[in-house]
Amino acid sequence: MAGSTRPGPDHPEVSTATGEPLERAQRDVVALGIAVASIILFVGVAGRVMPQVVRSWMGLAHRPDMLLTNALLLNIALVIFGWRRYEELRREVGVRRQAEQTARTLAETDPLTGCLNRRGVTPAIGQMLDAARGQDQEVALFLIDLDNFKAINDRCGHSAGDAVLVETGRRVQQLLPRDGVCARMGGDEFACAFPFDAGDRARADRIAAEFLGAISAPIQFADLTIDVTVSVGLASSHQPGAAVASPDAEMLIHWADIAMYHAKKHGRDRHAWFEPQMESDIRFRNALESGLRRGVAAGEFVPYYEQQIDIQTGKLVGFEMLARWISPDFGVVTPEMFIPLAEEIGVIGELSESLIRKALQDAQIWDDELTLSVNISPIQLRDPWFAQKLLRLLTEAGFPPHRFEIEITESCLHENIAVVRSIITSLKNQGVKISLDDFGTGYSSLAQLRALPFDRLKIDRSFVTELAREGANTELVAAIVALGRGLGLPIVAEGIENDEALAVLLKLGDLKGQGYHYGRPEDAEATLQRLMGQAAREVPHGGRSKAAAKRAAG
Repeated sequence: MAGSTRPGPDHPEVSTATGEPLERAQRDVVALGIAVASIILFVGVAGRVMPQVVRSWMGLAHRPDMLLTNALLLNIALVIFGWRRYEELRREVGVRRQAEQTARTLAETDPLTGCLNRRGVTPAIGQMLDAARGQDQEVALFLIDLDNFKAINDRCGHSAGDAVLVETGRRVQQLLPRDGVCARMGGDEFACAFPFDAGDRARADRIAAEFLGAISAPIQFADLTIDVTVSVGLASSHQPGAAVASPDAEMLIHWADIAMYHAKKHGRDRHAWFEPQMESDIRFRNALESGLRRGVAAGEFVPYYEQQIDIQTGKLVGFEMLARWISPDFGVVTPEMFIPLAEEIGVIGELSESLIRKALQDAQIWDDELTLSVNISPIQLRDPWFAQKLLRLLTEAGFPPHRFEIEITESCLHENIAVVRSIITSLKNQGVKISLDDFGTGYSSLAQLRALPFDRLKIDRSFVTELAREGANTELVAAIVALGRGLGLPIVAEGIENDEALAVLLKLGDLKGQGYHYGRPEDAEATLQRLMGQAAREVPHGGRSKAAAKRAAG
């Protein structure tokens, strides 16, 4: 097997290391044999010599047989030798046992926090489970993960991070019931387990709440005050509906791990109990991730197009590209499901570039006045070469930059403002338009709006949807429109879905809009059919416009 080491001529050091204990054992057996034989001989020889010696001392006989006397003395020496060897062996065994115990303790203990490690806690939880089954008890297992621990290391240094881990371990051990066990599982994860009376989950909930409160208290390190929050996953050895009725320690840890990620997904700084549905969700996510990786390579992602309309005239001015995944396993998948996953697993750049390349090919045969806008992930804007990659796609497709527009969200402005400014400036210099998407939902400041060369603001759909409600407050949308007008930035309203919302927007002036009121997103073929039908309606009496002729030729 690769990587294994076996005794032989090629591995003399291993042969020596394994041979030494064997030779020592052989010597011990020989010494024990000599001692036993000498005792037997001593009994036999002493029975004959000692009477002679006694009579010689009493003057009743001549001196004893010298040969037997020498044999007796030799026996005594051998017995003493055997006894000393036995004592040495006993002391050596004691030292070995102590060394083994020390090694076991070191192997099962986390050196930083003094808690058990994963190797040490797993058998301890197993023993706790065995004991609980015979006493009408359950075992609760908490998996505790520090939220955003990497940011603490990056911002405050690894020494501060170590101090946070040590203090967290101390707080967990302090709150843990007397019959519980605590371990650092690795990194910034801790696990603790304790038995409780069957059906008394309220006690476990109380302890979890205490953990959240105690661990979240600020930690002092040097002159720093470090704020910490945790996400806690809870699992019980009695889990109705679970596929495994009697979980072992590893299964219990697995369940708690799933629950912990569920807590993180729903906002962090909270705890969640494991439920069987969570495991199904994890399996679905894993299948989705595998399909996503395969789909990117297989070209299963296609662009769909949503109309952008001048709401005053009703004229079509462009399209926003929206991604769709045509999966053989999952059907048509919307971006809300796969875009966050693509960002998480690091394929968003490759996915976005393939979609933009297809969209540029589709848009080449549109009317020259129509624009194409695409959404850009904050992950992509971390790449200092993003502008060059995008311009290369435009050059390869021969697509005019002035007809192309990228949309970035407000969260991008807080990733790395210097890199974002550099990317935006490079693209603007080549004629590409820049829109600030979902305006009003983030933390953009007036200074950022003035400092960054945006071409357009897009009002988030959540504000526009509210306009359709009776008695809705329109002041926020009106304020955004006024702000855009004051900065010289055109406004696009997203999410126009009915006449009521459109009527309110019409009163606010010259705006562009998009939403289901104008039609749902369509694939490239349906979009082209729509454009050809529109061109035919625009030219009565069978005439043909230049744009229609271009599309027909395409």
